[in-house]
Amino acid sequence: MGAQILFFLCAALILISAIMVVTVRNLIHAALWLIATLFGAALLYASLDASFIAVVQVVVYIGAIAIMFIFAVMLTRRELLIKTDQTNANWPLALGLSAVMLVALGYVIGGFGVTLNTTPAAIPAGVDPLTLLGKALLAPEAYVLPFEVASVLLLAAMVGAVYVAMNKK
Repeated sequence: MGAQILFFLCAALILISAIMVVTVRNLIHAALWLIATLFGAALLYASLDASFIAVVQVVVYIGAIAIMFIFAVMLTRRELLIKTDQTNANWPLALGLSAVMLVALGYVIGGFGVTLNTTPAAIPAGVDPLTLLGKALLAPEAYVLPFEVASVLLLAAMVGAVYVAMNKK
């Protein structure tokens, strides 16, 4: 029962902060709400005894990507933040599409017969989950290519942000 309460509290944190990410007018505030969303996901990972993934969520996503996003916004949009309105005019369309996706996701999850009382399977005693994760991420037949592509894309985004910031001066 306590695990379900923790899950619902984390889910509420994630949903509320995710809604705030897309509804606040200030980009810096949106980035801070994104950090709260990512922290809620880290709490969910920790509640599932996936401590390594929870730490990676905090270090990589909150510590690196969200902070890089804040720096990129500060570098490239300083004048734009002051001069222009931060509201997207297409927010009703986005809200409608989000509602459709929520209904579709609920339909798909309901089709699999998932119940609220389902608990994850216990990890067998002789299995090291970190070794399995390392093999899955770095094995050539597994996820090494998407892992490396994501790192190159993040590097390209940072170089692009620095180039745009330096080009305006």
